[in-house]
Amino acid sequence: MRSNLMLLMAATIWGMGFVAQRLGMDHMGPYTFNGLRFLLGALSLLPLLWWLKARQPTVTQGSHRQLLVGGMLAGLVLFCAASLQQVGLLYTTAAKAGFITGLYIILVPVLGLLLHHKTGINTWVGALIAMTGLYVLSVTDDFTIGFGDLLQVIGALFWAIHLLVLDHYARRVAPIRLAGVQFVVCGLLSLATAFVIETPTLGGALAGWQALLYAGVVSVGVGYTLQVLGQRGAHPAHAAIILSLETVFAAVGGVLLLGETLDERAVAGCSLMLAGMLVSQIRLRWWWKSRRDKVPADSR
Repeated sequence: MRSNLMLLMAATIWGMGFVAQRLGMDHMGPYTFNGLRFLLGALSLLPLLWWLKARQPTVTQGSHRQLLVGGMLAGLVLFCAASLQQVGLLYTTAAKAGFITGLYIILVPVLGLLLHHKTGINTWVGALIAMTGLYVLSVTDDFTIGFGDLLQVIGALFWAIHLLVLDHYARRVAPIRLAGVQFVVCGLLSLATAFVIETPTLGGALAGWQALLYAGVVSVGVGYTLQVLGQRGAHPAHAAIILSLETVFAAVGGVLLLGETLDERAVAGCSLMLAGMLVSQIRLRWWWKSRRDKVPADSR
């Protein structure tokens, strides 16, 4: 229960993070916001890195090399995913962005097929339900999709790739160190882009300090720490389902804090997408077997 509560807190923090991301762009451009956000997130991990230093073996030269390569690759993919998400928020609501981003939960096992990973029928059933929900949510009567929603869809693909990259390297190097390196890489790439196509100012950063503080320290630092600690004692399937509730909290935050509205079509689409995400994490064969085995016991 303690682990599940930690994961629920992480999902809540990340969902509300979409609100901070929208508010932050009232004072600065998307790349400026992302650059400062991820560098703050890297700094917020320093206490955790210090705490773990005495509890982990000395890193070998080979591990240093893998940490650098993995961190740079993960940071590059994270930069693409975060940029698409942040720019997309200029053209769509936080609620819709949260649900569409959540598609990465389904895309991960689908992309895993390219790496010869096994996947169950539940993934395909969940994907079909979620894609139906995406159509209802984002595709208009003239069969077009909004620019912001399209960026979020492409971003979900990069979030899925990012998770697969982390899964590969997290088995070879310390996950917290890997997270710190990728945050620095993503932050520097975002700031470099900001200085090319935006006009970052100190006044803008100071004006949006509350959104930056939440998105950087709370969403990145605290949220990631809760995920790491929570997943150590939670069942993987339970963890995935709880973390998928991030999409729900994004919608709640958008409606309550940003004054966004969801019409009946949007609610139906969001509901189908959430159902698809949940179904994709449930082993239907195991569920059917448990139900079948339970009937005789109840009849007795």
